[in-house]
Amino acid sequence: MSSGDADMPDTDGGPDWWLLTVSEDEDGTRIDRFLRRSVNGLRQGPVEKMLRSGLIRLDGNKAKPADRLVAGQVLRLPPHLRDGAPPPEKPHVRPADDRLRKDFDAMIIAEGRDWLAISKPGGLAVQGGTGMARHVDGMLQALAAGADDRLCLVHRIDKDTSGLLLLGKGRAGARRLTRAFQQHDIEKTYLALVAGLPPETLRINAALSKGGAAGHELMQVDDAGQHAISELRRVDHAARRYALVALRPLTGRTHQLRVHMAHVGHPIMGDGKYGGEAAHPGGVIAGRLHLHAWRLVLPDGKRIEAPPVVPLKESLSALGLAMPAADWQFA
Repeated sequence: MSSGDADMPDTDGGPDWWLLTVSEDEDGTRIDRFLRRSVNGLRQGPVEKMLRSGLIRLDGNKAKPADRLVAGQVLRLPPHLRDGAPPPEKPHVRPADDRLRKDFDAMIIAEGRDWLAISKPGGLAVQGGTGMARHVDGMLQALAAGADDRLCLVHRIDKDTSGLLLLGKGRAGARRLTRAFQQHDIEKTYLALVAGLPPETLRINAALSKGGAAGHELMQVDDAGQHAISELRRVDHAARRYALVALRPLTGRTHQLRVHMAHVGHPIMGDGKYGGEAAHPGGVIAGRLHLHAWRLVLPDGKRIEAPPVVPLKESLSALGLAMPAADWQFA
């Protein structure tokens, strides 16, 4: 045991510990989501606390909530979780109806051997949460109708962000894509309409941490937080009031682009969480987030793009701002 683990509970022995083996179906799943699904009534706060304290171990090691599981790994959980809250059976998923299939098919923009790309509208969550009745993951479960292999999430974008979302075909495809995202082998570019006139190019290196009261958490710039780097390139501008920018997150922190743009004084239009008054000028600018996941470049060089949708599309037209040319490159 290393010196850093000296104050952690012993999780190495005895039949009292509850052992859960990660199945093929859960390969690539975040550990916190796996635990919430496996233990009836377990909430996110206690999950994070037990992971920090070492009460929950992954293959005998301390883990973080965002760590992703690999099939065959073993989780060791305190016995009270098993005794007081046995894991529920898998819920029955209602098969997709014609309306859901039509809505999903309308989002498809490209397809490869082991992936499918969709253009998600702003306002549609990627995964479920409190009070979240409709989300992409639920749609995928319904479309699969209980099949072993189905389309799987391999990355996320915010609920209010529109644009490109890549899905893995089956477990094997999902594993390959998940690893590619983790290893930064997939290049991501967003488009955003921002306040003011930022420089033609800008590199933002500002660490982030979570703050705020429970239920009202906000990400914030914090020198002691997790390192976060974003790159900006200006595409077009309307006088000195608005600019269309391309953004490339080199790290994947929660709300990273939104916080970084507000931090440098050029908040994203319609950002009610971080943008302040400057992000809600009214007039031709709708009060919805103008952040769009525009382009992905896969490890094999394949480029996928999702054309802007409302509200970004309408605002660009009203302001006379031009999209990047077909051969546009970030660098």
